[in-house]
Amino acid sequence: QVQLVESGGGLVQAGGSLRLSCAASGRTFSSYVMGWFRQAPGKEREFVAAISWSGDSTYYADSVKGRFTISRDNAKNTVYLQMNSLKPGDTAVYYCAAAGIITTAPGQYSIWGQGTQVTVSS
Repeated sequence: QVQLVESGGGLVQAGGSLRLSCAASGRTFSSYVMGWFRQAPGKEREFVAAISWSGDSTYYADSVKGRFTISRDNAKNTVYLQMNSLKPGDTAVYYCAAAGIITTAPGQYSIWGQGTQVTVSS
């Protein structure tokens, strides 16, 4: 069973950048599709980005397309989310998650990290 630990969150001014990391334990990391989700206070958890097993295919929510980049390093068992041009509306707890298929649906992801807070000030 893979376990996921996020890091890299923090407080940043609007227009700034952050890079989130998600380190996975276990030898089967490369067999999982990896996704990033976020949840703001009072809102449902929403899809941000996903990346295929090999990293060849990536998918983004319209709200982050062109600003965020998801990548993975299977040799390091780590998935990243580079976030540029951050906006106050990006403020949320960000979670990484693992799934067996490419999907934007949170319910299809079976393994979740504990989350990392990202706060963007105006």
